[in-house]
Amino acid sequence: MPMSLQEALDHADELARRIEEREPDPRNFKDARPLAAIYRAVQARAKADRDIVEAVSEARRSGQPWWLIGSYLGTSGEAARQRYSKLITV
Repeated sequence: MPMSLQEALDHADELARRIEEREPDPRNFKDARPLAAIYRAVQARAKADRDIVEAVSEARRSGQPWWLIGSYLGTSGEAARQRYSKLITV
């Protein structure tokens, strides 16, 4: 049988009271250091990606061919061109 509006409001108030009065159990807290390590690694990867884009841009400005840039990136020149040509400033 569905609740009336007043019953639903009373139930919501009761749940809110329980949550506000509840003391957290310290045993349920988890060590966040591994997540912080993931965050730092993601930040480092993002910086490395920005550094690569800037380096590719500088290489292209200095006249380096895509095939050579690709070889330094561990890929083909065409793959390097497809990935970086829209991201760089020449």
